[in-house]
Amino acid sequence: MKTIQKVTMVIAFITLFFSCQPKTDVNKILSQTDTRKEIIDSIANNSEMSQQMMDVMMKSSNCKMMMQGDEKMSMMMMENHATMMKVMKENPGLMKSMMSDMMESCKDEPKMMSSMCKTMMENPEMMQMMKKKMGKNKGVHKKGG
Repeated sequence: MKTIQKVTMVIAFITLFFSCQPKTDVNKILSQTDTRKEIIDSIANNSEMSQQMMDVMMKSSNCKMMMQGDEKMSMMMMENHATMMKVMKENPGLMKSMMSDMMESCKDEPKMMSSMCKTMMENPEMMQMMKKKMGKNKGVHKKGG
């Protein structure tokens, strides 16, 4: 009987101890440079976490403005164009997501929309593809009534 009481007391003590632990203060953890760098490196080196981070960043208006307005970011993206194209070809879901996000951004930004349209119109392959798509869509509408 005393053994059961001792075990119960130990379990109660452990439960009480863990229930009194403070919640993790994210800002405190991120304020430490080394810890923050480790977290960022962990996310960058894990494809699933990187995808989650990109999804969150693309939904953040602050991040979008930062990426659009940052010349270094633009240059880096241009320099890594081949790598980016390879990643998009290997991950069609990512490409579709990025395109959807870009199209949503364009709806609210006339300057961006104009620039994208101009770029697409200057590309003969893109124009040809768009004409084919439009022709297919017209055929569907005619068949449907």
